[in-house]
Amino acid sequence: MAIKLQNIIDATGPAEVTGDTSGEVSSLGFDSRTAGPGSVFFAVRGAASDGHDYIPQAVAGGAAAVVCERMPAENVAGVTYIRVADSAAALGEAAAAFHGRPSRKLKLVGVTGTNGKTTTATLLCDLFGKLGYKAGLISTVEYRTGLRTLDSTHTTPDPVRLNEMLAEMVSAGCGYCFMEVSSHSVVQRRIAGLDFAGAVFSNITHDHLDYHGTFAEYIRAKKQFFDTLPAEAFALTNADDRNGEVMLQNTKARKYTYSLRRRADYNCKILETHFDGTLLNMDGAELWTGFVGRFNAYNLLAVYATARLLGQDKDEVLQAVSSLGAVNGRFEVIRSEDGRVAVVDYAHTPDALQNVITTINEIRHPDRKLYTVVGCGGNRDAAKRPVMASIAAKHSYMAILTSDNPRLEEPAAIIADMEAGLDPTVRHLSIVDRREAIKTAVAMSGPGDIVLVAGKGHETYQDAGGVKTRFDDREEVRKAMGIFTVNGKD
Repeated sequence: MAIKLQNIIDATGPAEVTGDTSGEVSSLGFDSRTAGPGSVFFAVRGAASDGHDYIPQAVAGGAAAVVCERMPAENVAGVTYIRVADSAAALGEAAAAFHGRPSRKLKLVGVTGTNGKTTTATLLCDLFGKLGYKAGLISTVEYRTGLRTLDSTHTTPDPVRLNEMLAEMVSAGCGYCFMEVSSHSVVQRRIAGLDFAGAVFSNITHDHLDYHGTFAEYIRAKKQFFDTLPAEAFALTNADDRNGEVMLQNTKARKYTYSLRRRADYNCKILETHFDGTLLNMDGAELWTGFVGRFNAYNLLAVYATARLLGQDKDEVLQAVSSLGAVNGRFEVIRSEDGRVAVVDYAHTPDALQNVITTINEIRHPDRKLYTVVGCGGNRDAAKRPVMASIAAKHSYMAILTSDNPRLEEPAAIIADMEAGLDPTVRHLSIVDRREAIKTAVAMSGPGDIVLVAGKGHETYQDAGGVKTRFDDREEVRKAMGIFTVNGKD
């Protein structure tokens, strides 16, 4: 595949161009190691390194053109240099142009927020499949292009890969794509050049402050996504989150709200809830769903509202919503023969953990105990560690603090940070080995008790010391319960 270099120049809106502009471009990249003949290298500034420092390597590798924010001291003959105001944004625009702007050829909906992004985006993709449409998905768990399903590497991929997948979706006949939009991707301009048909905001709570620095900057990143929506798009926000209205303040898009507590464009009420599912009144109609918890009621309402805003029939959407299945690692319930119940959930923020524990405590019989296994990731926002430990210990019969993905930190040091949030009198254990922590929780529980394993959910690895090894909470729970599995299923 190749396009004219001039098309890339037109897409990036440069301030200065030196060199021949008549050639063709065969690939785009921001890693100098992948540069080759016919490629364009984008010198993008990152948190740890600056792409401008690698321009010589990219040119030595054969790059035909370089896009940068400042011209190098020496220009190499035969190479075209394109100076722009923002290399990251230019990469997004160029990647979209290179692939024929695929986001304009389907309806792209972005889902953002701290919690619920993966569930909402995945259920939207599943829902539209049930409604008879081909739809793509870009999520924390997986990418679906209509031709293949790939394991996810980032919540929101880089612009080159993103547009490649969108183009593949168009080729596969997808009319829709539902995509998680992370705060990192907004700030890093990964979504530059994309045309969104709509955006959904779930909620915003404590997370990613290691990257954004302050909660205000985290909110600003989410809001920036809504600020750039076109007038013909829709902006759907959770009216029950205090920052929901903030997302709508400057957007040009059509504004809509959803709520479980107050008057909104789309409403839902929980009528009954059990470990097997929930009875809801959604937009005036009763429906039973296999999903559990208030947070899932919000997710399902967002899915319903989005489908309606995309022009789908109310009755057909309600019927499809009632038949949706669980998302991997999101409140997955595992039962043992003796009546123990385990819940595996991705909850890795204070708010998400509180939501899951609250849901369990609303359902469980007062005579039954809750054992919570929880850890916090290494090289991530450390401020939430004592908060999460406090939530687990305060609302559980027993909290077991353990490793999550320690990455390059010492697991014991992470647990020590968590223990700092505990009252010395609360019931808890600290077990560094996650497998042992899960086995201990199951062994301590009795028939009818509940074991919550939080933090990793769908993940099938443990990241420690820079090495990823096989580890799946669901498999470990089943082993501890003595449940034999076939292909990962009971």
